[in-house]
Amino acid sequence: MRTRSPHPFPCRRLLPAVLLVTLVAACGGGAPEEDAGTPPPTAASGAPSGGADAVFRDAAAAAGLDFHHFNGASGGYFMVEILGAGGALFDYDGDGDLDVYLVQGAMLGPGRSLDDAVFPPHHPTPLSDRLYRNDLDGDGLRFTDVTEESGIGRLATGYGMGVAAGDYDGDGDLDLYLTNFGPNQLLRNRGDGTFEDVTVAAGAGDDGWSVPAAFFDYDGDGDLDLFVGNYVDFDFAKLPVCRDLTGAQDYCGPKVFDPQADRLLRNRGDGSFEDVSAAAGLAASFGPALGVVAADFDDDGRPDLYVANDARANNLWMNRGDGTFEDRALLAGAAVDASGKPQGSMGVDAGDFDGDGDLDLFMTHIAAETNTLYRNDGSGMFEDDSAATGLGAPSLPFTAFGTAWFDYDNDGWLDLMAVNGAVTKILSQVQQGDPYPLHQPNQLFHNAGGRFTDVSAEAGEAFRLSDVSRGAAFGDVDDDGDADVLVTNNNGPARLLLNQVGNAAPWLGVRLLLADGRRTAVGARAAVLVDGAAQRWRRVRPEGSYAVANDPRLLFGLGGLGTPPHLDAVRVVWPDGSREDFPVAAVGRYVDLVQGQGREQGQTRRQGRPAGGT
Repeated sequence: MRTRSPHPFPCRRLLPAVLLVTLVAACGGGAPEEDAGTPPPTAASGAPSGGADAVFRDAAAAAGLDFHHFNGASGGYFMVEILGAGGALFDYDGDGDLDVYLVQGAMLGPGRSLDDAVFPPHHPTPLSDRLYRNDLDGDGLRFTDVTEESGIGRLATGYGMGVAAGDYDGDGDLDLYLTNFGPNQLLRNRGDGTFEDVTVAAGAGDDGWSVPAAFFDYDGDGDLDLFVGNYVDFDFAKLPVCRDLTGAQDYCGPKVFDPQADRLLRNRGDGSFEDVSAAAGLAASFGPALGVVAADFDDDGRPDLYVANDARANNLWMNRGDGTFEDRALLAGAAVDASGKPQGSMGVDAGDFDGDGDLDLFMTHIAAETNTLYRNDGSGMFEDDSAATGLGAPSLPFTAFGTAWFDYDNDGWLDLMAVNGAVTKILSQVQQGDPYPLHQPNQLFHNAGGRFTDVSAEAGEAFRLSDVSRGAAFGDVDDDGDADVLVTNNNGPARLLLNQVGNAAPWLGVRLLLADGRRTAVGARAAVLVDGAAQRWRRVRPEGSYAVANDPRLLFGLGGLGTPPHLDAVRVVWPDGSREDFPVAAVGRYVDLVQGQGREQGQTRRQGRPAGGT
């Protein structure tokens, strides 16, 4: 294999600022990346990190997660190489614990081979996505690489971007939808530990450049439909050249490309899908999509869609209940920033951060734009509360991707994490001769009753590492009652951040299942009843963040509810609108709640939030 310069991004004499503005504008990008004070990586790839007082510690290497992402860079500054890739926390073998799926890249560019790679792959070739089985037992957390025996090594060999997990055929096994630069794939879980590619037979293909995808039941027929978010029309034969302020070539932004239309695939219920994008109204407006959440924002009992677009107005597709959607993002105050300008939106999540019973939005953005918190007034109208909640200023130096609302300390308030990594070169890192000058540390924000504090500096060694982070999938990997995080890094190792503090507070884990006792109740939500009042609403949300699939189980932090906490019941609002209460025999464990086996509380009205919501 030919050797290449370890410094593909040469440092040149700085140009005047006026030329910088001209160059950036010509490339269609945003402001240049600023130095965020990022140190070089402080731990070996995948090495465990974090002391006894750390909030999180990286346990990837110790647990057997040896994945390293390959981005296919060859010095051509192809935009594709900096946007991947994601991963999934999902239970593929039905044994009750979370397995790990990690999306891999491939060599990019016509006529280019692995000999041309700036950063050679760490895994044997041919490259593929990788699947790791969780063999959690009394001896601790450990993963076994089952890529080959599951068929993933043979099937998932494209240039991967993201993944969605859902039981599209209703057989009780979680299937995978892979978004790629190039043809997407639907991998059906056979239920015997192996997968098969059913993309063509199911009519679920897309040959463009897709990043986010989400399984959700938009028409209420009990089958999971599929949203696929597409990015831009990227053609190697027609690529512009963009430059940084030194005059050196750099990555282009999305504005120099045409966006691709998103797609909505309706599940026919027979194992196949039909494209209803135009009929449903989604073809009327679209941008370069990087994130999506499917949630009920106006509490009418129907799942809506929020699509985060890169440098174009975001979409808020409100479900009309007749098979069509209406984009109300602009009217609802969730399309552009306060000055009327679209932002570079990447990851997104929906959750009730202020405890008022409705779903608020948080999305991540490019450096020099604040990450944004949109507070829901309960009717699907939003107000930008980024500054008021303390989330604006700390995010300015960073380009953030994966994110989620999650209660890391189990005090009952949803906290936030944002994983960061630049998309244009950080000049201070270039000047230091860094071979991949895009890395930044990640951030953790603690929610203290509706206002957030950046606690990254106190969160442990894992938050002093500097990576080019993209995906962040959230779930309780070791089943100890607190939320862990799988972080996927572009051109770097996957990191598994195990929560060290959450289960010091009381907790309750819940898996919501439909009446057949096999399928996850995607779109359901639940709260704990305390003295007759519903508190701490959580939703089943396998989608969200950036290019990942999350743990669909609900985790209730019960801090502040007494020792031991007294709970009347768990109240569940099922996807069909029915409501049931389930008694709580004990906390500190996971329980399955099956639709039809609780105490009925009537039907949720289609216009408003469930009675008893707080």
